[in-house]
Amino acid sequence: MPKQEHLKLPAVLAEINMSRSAFYRMVARGKGPTLLKLPNGQIRVRRSDLDAWWADLEHTTAA
Repeated sequence: MPKQEHLKLPAVLAEINMSRSAFYRMVARGKGPTLLKLPNGQIRVRRSDLDAWWADLEHTTAA
């Protein structure tokens, strides 16, 4: 099984073209991808979670 890619927050923000504060507001409302908090406090997002979140947004917009 291939290793799961974990993206750093700046890479996620660049990909979705969103500010950090707007991203955290969206996550707080339960509308963002799942975040992983590492023991050192850093945040990561699994590539699969981000892709699923994108797909859900596309599906929601198309409906």
